Amino acid sequence: MSHQRHPGDFPLPTTRGDLPIVDSHLFDDLLPPEAAHELTAGLRRHLDPYVGITDNGTPRQGLYRLDGAGTSQNAAVVAARAYLDGLAPHQRVVAALPMDAPEWRLWTNAIPTWHPKGMRLERLADSDRDRALAVIEASLSPAGYAQVRAVMALNANLGELIDDYRDTLTEFAYWFTVFGTPAGDSPWGWQLMGHHVDLHCVFVGGQVVLAPVFLGAEPTTGTGRFEGVHALGDETEVALAFRRTLDPGREDEFLMGPSLRPEDLPPELAGPWNGRHLAGAGSDNLVLPPEGIVAASLPADQRDGLVELIRVYLDRLPPAQAERTLALVREHFDETRFAWRGGHDDECAFYYRIHSPVLLVEYDNHPGVFLTNPEPARFHVHTIVRAPNGNDYGRDLLAQHYRLHHGGHGAG
Repeated sequence: MSHQRHPGDFPLPTTRGDLPIVDSHLFDDLLPPEAAHELTAGLRRHLDPYVGITDNGTPRQGLYRLDGAGTSQNAAVVAARAYLDGLAPHQRVVAALPMDAPEWRLWTNAIPTWHPKGMRLERLADSDRDRALAVIEASLSPAGYAQVRAVMALNANLGELIDDYRDTLTEFAYWFTVFGTPAGDSPWGWQLMGHHVDLHCVFVGGQVVLAPVFLGAEPTTGTGRFEGVHALGDETEVALAFRRTLDPGREDEFLMGPSLRPEDLPPELAGPWNGRHLAGAGSDNLVLPPEGIVAASLPADQRDGLVELIRVYLDRLPPAQAERTLALVREHFDETRFAWRGGHDDECAFYYRIHSPVLLVEYDNHPGVFLTNPEPARFHVHTIVRAPNGNDYGRDLLAQHYRLHHGGHGAG
């Protein structure tokens, strides 16, 4: 659901250049210590031994199965080979990394504080950039690809809206990296990384793993030449529709708090950088005990509403894989929980979490980072999708593949 917005609808800054960002690089040593600490979490932690997001520090075994999902990756393989073949040799050295490269886990939804590997899309010739985008398009559903492109466009809209950081808030200020050798019979994948867009796509054993995923937008509705561009509407509206069906008498089971105003939150959830999010960059080994109402305890119509919300996130995947992943989530509905923080009227900000042994979704409204709303608002959205218990970056399925086909040797 969207309507036409005008620049005056958003709280625009009255000063310029307050953040140390130049040419898609964030100089963290020029930030206050707390902000620098939050915004460098991915860089500080990406070399930690990988465990995965767990309830208690120990990943559960046997949740993910390496039997094929019937998802053909032929189009993605062809597109990836065409992209890599079109690059100059010196570009290819940086654009394609080994499957076990640590850069899989090096990402941020903010602006990088390091010099990333991979190709920055806006630095590529148009034809090379088109071939890179074709890899992403061939890997996702049409709706998933359209949403990614909308979020990228809204990043440029933000730069024009505030008329600042115009060398950074652009449509193609994103790094694209291919991992492994694109082929139908061996694992490979890619990462797209930058402001409000982090996608990790792994092909293994006939399956597609799309996790971690971070998609966000500030604002979520385009203005000016971006009028008609919008993103993350279903993530907002389908969630609200589901929340409004829940029994007020059971709020003690799912309501974490009635407000997202900073004065109503614990200090650790009131910061401007991560907000309520727990599973963002640098949180690959998060220990997160489940909270919220148990999905299996809901009446049938409410269970259907939750499934519809889960589909919003899974439908970014190719259809066969989306159905397979949804079936896996359904297997664990008795352990799937839904939690909400904030109100559910037509304007207030909110946070929600879907936590299954095989799927973690977080949605949060944020205060302004480049805009100047001091309170969280609907027009600034962050979403995260994870594969708990060790399958972010396809790790669990990759380990199974290497045990089966290579005697246990492969991506670490």
